[in-house]
Amino acid sequence: MREWWREITENFETFILEVIFERRPGKRASIARGFLLALSKIFAVAVKTRRFLYNYRILRDSTLGVQVIAIGNLTVGGTGKTPVVEKFARVLQDEGRNVAILSRGYRSKPPPFRKRLVDRLLFRQDRTPPRVVSDGKSLLLDSDTAGDEPYMLASNLQDVVVLVDKDRVKSGRYAIEKFGCDTLLLDDGFQYWKLRGRRHDVVLIDSQQPFGNEFLLPRGTLREPPSHLARAKTIFITKSNGNTTALRQRIAQYNNTAGIIECVHQPLFFEDVFTGEREGLEFLQGKRVASLSGIAQPESFEEGLVKLGAELVYAKRFADHHRFTQQEILNVINRGKKRQAQLILTTQKDAVRFPKIDRRDLRILFMRVEIKILHGAKDFQDCVRQICFK
Repeated sequence: MREWWREITENFETFILEVIFERRPGKRASIARGFLLALSKIFAVAVKTRRFLYNYRILRDSTLGVQVIAIGNLTVGGTGKTPVVEKFARVLQDEGRNVAILSRGYRSKPPPFRKRLVDRLLFRQDRTPPRVVSDGKSLLLDSDTAGDEPYMLASNLQDVVVLVDKDRVKSGRYAIEKFGCDTLLLDDGFQYWKLRGRRHDVVLIDSQQPFGNEFLLPRGTLREPPSHLARAKTIFITKSNGNTTALRQRIAQYNNTAGIIECVHQPLFFEDVFTGEREGLEFLQGKRVASLSGIAQPESFEEGLVKLGAELVYAKRFADHHRFTQQEILNVINRGKKRQAQLILTTQKDAVRFPKIDRRDLRILFMRVEIKILHGAKDFQDCVRQICFK
């Protein structure tokens, strides 16, 4: 039942994306775009109303007395947020802060439906403690329960607390009381206004698709109008190619005081998904490879493999956050072998969703990446200094 429902939702998601980005022709797609445009106007009113209610304290926010760094996007998916969260957590921890990453755990396993239904019917406050992905010492949950990004962050950051809960005020309070944390990193938190206090907003903008197709959800991929960049104190331009003059001018129209940092996702090494064996970047030179991904922008990943010297002979793409089945992995192995691929490459975010398989006739490796700052290192240092020594 779960597999059937997942297939339906992923097919619908693919259809909507094709409609949004006008890759699907025809009258029906045109009618769908008109309907989505009408919905996006309603969504715009909802966004502005919500902002008004928080600004005028009709909807109350909470303060927990610690430093809060909210890292997020204006658009849905694909800006490379997780490595930026990791970099902040690592640097802040090195500077002596006790950091907790708070995530809502997108597509993680929710509490039982019956419990959620009863709680809603009886207007009960949810007192279930947040899921502890990492207590700063051990990795405690799998990716299915925790969600892809929280699991990946907990795997890469052994000494950082990672919690998952939709209510990040509750999980923030838990981090402070149970683990003594003094710095809270909100993963995908730019739109989370319930937690303020000493807050530093960081917004990521993909240099390749800064504002999507310029429409708000659901006609486009914008969660908020570009003018809402005014709230940001630090702006990361990700996947930068160095030619960002026009984008910087556009940003300045909305916010001319935020520090601007340009960065790229830099490959570090390749790691075998099942054995943990690592290979250097030079390992890819001249190799015939197949790629497998379930991310928002697979093109960047595939282009990166070619830049490292690989010959891409087969590429299989799934919907973002796709949870792979054993048969899907075996199908990619079979098709890769037919095209004489020597190995299969995937992303770390995808690797955490792999099932165990018995066949190892083609090695499957994921690419480990980190953020490399190209311009604005001083702005990043100032940002960290402000957080640590405010």
